[in-house]
Amino acid sequence: MSRQQVRCHGDERRFEAVAAFIYQRFGRSVNYIADVAGGQGLLSRVLNKRYNYRSEVIDPRGFTLKGVPSVKAEYTPDMAGFYDLIVGLHPDEALHPVVESAAVRPVVVVPCCNHWSPEKLGAKELINAVCGYLESRGVKTETVTLDFKGPKNIGIVTG
Repeated sequence: MSRQQVRCHGDERRFEAVAAFIYQRFGRSVNYIADVAGGQGLLSRVLNKRYNYRSEVIDPRGFTLKGVPSVKAEYTPDMAGFYDLIVGLHPDEALHPVVESAAVRPVVVVPCCNHWSPEKLGAKELINAVCGYLESRGVKTETVTLDFKGPKNIGIVTG
């Protein structure tokens, strides 16, 4: 890691856990990955350096670590066609665009907050609502529990 100051909220193992899951699940069938709302780029850094993917952060805040490829922009589903895999690890307001991308590309999304519905949804209800939305559009989903401290460690995988 560089000498840049890295501030991380939550379980820092989530980046390693998600990267390892992506590699185990998709292997070399994907190469170019969109890390949506990826903040500093800690997930992309692991994907690039440890697993030799080409991952870039797409985040309007634009504060990625030095050396992490990034695009300072809001992610929209029409960007999905440029990538092999769309990842949203706690994507907050980008939850809808990430999920909508499953119509075009495989998606791994680990929602953290209810940016899905104006109704109050707990963690399980949020996962069920997103899966229901995808399945109603003919997209098969699978839920997985990732190897880091929860309760926001349940992901949805498509493709």
